[in-house]
Amino acid sequence: MMDLKRIYWTRVGLRLAAAATMMWLAVSFAVGLMPKGSAGTNTSTVSEVFRGMVDGAVAAVMLPGLFAIVLTIIGGVINARDVRRRDPARRFTRQQRREGMARAGGQCEMESGFGRCCPRPAEQGDHFYPWSKGGSTSLQNFVAACARCNRAKGAGIPSPRQQERLERRRLGYGAPEAALSVGERQPLP
Repeated sequence: MMDLKRIYWTRVGLRLAAAATMMWLAVSFAVGLMPKGSAGTNTSTVSEVFRGMVDGAVAAVMLPGLFAIVLTIIGGVINARDVRRRDPARRFTRQQRREGMARAGGQCEMESGFGRCCPRPAEQGDHFYPWSKGGSTSLQNFVAACARCNRAKGAGIPSPRQQERLERRRLGYGAPEAALSVGERQPLP
């Protein structure tokens, strides 16, 4: 579980850093475009003013632009590693689906909002930790879901709190020998 927490918070941090960098880039660009006041001389031509604005904007966006490039490279490396981690088996076997649905008692295990368990019956098996991000196709990573919750979750990585709440709910209806822990990630090849 610690590995999934680290992954979740690393990605949240990267998204926040990217958003802050884009805002920094936009503000720097806007400030850089402001014409510089030339004290006492009004003989500047339009081309000189324009050139000064462009030079100011380029100089202002250099550092935030560099940060944006670095964050893009980090995101690309993480995505490439996720692709390398993908389990060759994309779909759960019939046995895994049967066991996972039986473990959940045919009810959706996802959250419908405010930490509450969804009251609808389960129709689909989903990867708790998304397959596209390296989640394994195993019973530990299987979560019974209704179609609405499965669509809403998409390929998002659930938060550590969601993982803890699901594990706590599974204690209430799971047999002691059943796989109650949630989420599993493929190792890098």
